[in-house]
Amino acid sequence: MDATDGPPILKLGVEDAIAGLVLSTEAHWNQTEEDWRIFLHDGIVFGIRDGMRLVATAALLPYSGNNAWISMVLVSGTHRRRGLATRLVDACLETARKNGLTSWLDATPDGVAVYGPLGFTPTLQLRRLRLVRPARADAPPSSSASIAALRARDRRATGFDRTALLSAFAQRFGSRIVSASGAIALVRDGRTARHIGPLLADNAAAALAMVDTIAHSETGPLLLDAVASQAAFLEGLTTSGWTIERPFQRMRFGPATAAAEETPFAVAGPEFG
Repeated sequence: MDATDGPPILKLGVEDAIAGLVLSTEAHWNQTEEDWRIFLHDGIVFGIRDGMRLVATAALLPYSGNNAWISMVLVSGTHRRRGLATRLVDACLETARKNGLTSWLDATPDGVAVYGPLGFTPTLQLRRLRLVRPARADAPPSSSASIAALRARDRRATGFDRTALLSAFAQRFGSRIVSASGAIALVRDGRTARHIGPLLADNAAAALAMVDTIAHSETGPLLLDAVASQAAFLEGLTTSGWTIERPFQRMRFGPATAAAEETPFAVAGPEFG
């Protein structure tokens, strides 16, 4: 099939948030309607419809310093193996190229085999972990840390200014920013589990203590996307009952435009970086 054949690629709007949520729910992903609204409001989301039904998406979310995140590459089970994902990722890359943006993404092992030949370069590796908690919790830790403190620490770890994203997370019902002993983390709702991240800390012990404090104040399952090179942190999590679900490979298309001053212990999520 020629690249121009097939159903047209459309730019989606905020009114498509529920349709996007249907796709990510089918894939058993953890995104909420609010997550979709971030992509649709602050980024560019490409989609393909079959009649009125949205069957495939890919999003390009811009950050500072001429960087952008590619994510939400989803195809309904009824429409896979038709090249739709490739067409949509190509649309994201072409948009990034026209705007002089370096593109980033977090790929599954299958995705690495697709994105590598396109010219993406591997950077750090992630591990998605899950913790299932009993329905009992201690008093929640204080949410005394400010969004400004989280934003500043996040910028040192990523090289990006993500004020809009982090503020959107922090303003949600149930979100909290927790800080103690050189560690700071954001906790927010997901569709099926609460998510911890980003998590920044002076050392692995402080990061593990922060996760333990958060875990003992929650009643439901938790997700966390740990940086694999933080070996002591990762080992501490698995020893304390966290289970590794899947790996992700962070990849970059284009020149590095930002230098990180520290390595995070956990990221905001593979869809956000």
